[in-house]
Amino acid sequence: MAGRGAGPDFVESLARGLDVLACFDADHRTMSLSEVATAAGLARPTARRLLLTLEELGFVRSTDGSFQLTPKVLTLGMAYVGALGLWDIAKPHLETLVARTGESSSMAQLDGSDIVYVARVSVPKIIALRVDIGTRFPAAQTSQGKVLLAALSPDELVETLAQPSRAGLPPYIGRTAEQLRDELTEIRARGWALADEELAPGVRSVAAPVRDGTGTVRAAMNVTVHAAETTTEKLLHDYLPLLLRTAGDVSAEWALWQSRPHHELAQPTRESSA
Repeated sequence: MAGRGAGPDFVESLARGLDVLACFDADHRTMSLSEVATAAGLARPTARRLLLTLEELGFVRSTDGSFQLTPKVLTLGMAYVGALGLWDIAKPHLETLVARTGESSSMAQLDGSDIVYVARVSVPKIIALRVDIGTRFPAAQTSQGKVLLAALSPDELVETLAQPSRAGLPPYIGRTAEQLRDELTEIRARGWALADEELAPGVRSVAAPVRDGTGTVRAAMNVTVHAAETTTEKLLHDYLPLLLRTAGDVSAEWALWQSRPHHELAQPTRESSA
């Protein structure tokens, strides 16, 4: 997987280390050296050096010859979310929305042709797919993904959809590329998207855009229900208005947060403060 860069400043060893981290997922929580080397497309000695380096840094632990990620990996993703200020703003709104609907709500952003979950408040309901922070799904098969795709320019959309999904799910075959484009045009006009059992049987959701201070769609927020419990009519009639209001409130507060007059100085060293 490494060696994709073409620029003169591309650091292949860094790319390989990130590839090693990306090998681990819900289906591969613990992996042997050989499995990591195969998954990352690396020679065993190279994979070993990278794993031992990551272990020394605290991102990987080894037990009886097998490797697994540590919670420290979360700091990489949470640093991104924290830098946006999005989680601190969205959390109380998501909690209120979940309390009013009794259904789970999440926020996701676009990464290639996938969405990646960056915030979530859930309720204990059995649903076909497990969702955690960092989970990725094909954007075109989700309500949040369709909201984010609809915000792209035509050229950006073509480029994005051309990228292979890294979610590990089979592609959705119930819609042609032309039908998807038509649906995205409609979503762009009405301001919300529905995904009705496109991602997995029983999973139905509706999503709305979250905008930054410039009005650019930067994330999407959804309400997810079990299709056997909640009809499309109830989802759109009862839950969608609450979702649209919540997404609007988050967008407004995010815009205020981004415009705050705030500058953080570096911590002085002992020498400079003496």
